[in-house]
Amino acid sequence: MIIVPIKEGENIEKALKKFKRKFEKTGVVRELRSRQFFTKPSVVRRDQIKRAAYIQQLQLSEDL
Repeated sequence: MIIVPIKEGENIEKALKKFKRKFEKTGVVRELRSRQFFTKPSVVRRDQIKRAAYIQQLQLSEDL
């Protein structure tokens, strides 16, 4: 359960924004979407390799 402490006189929009941020960090929506269909382990592994290569390329270009 997500608990968002609200200070006295705090704006409701600000509290809602805090809640949304905490909810996004838990990864519930991402997990729900990934469970909607089955992905073969080989496809998952291929995607992980692609993602790692992309991140490595970004880090290398950032260092230059």
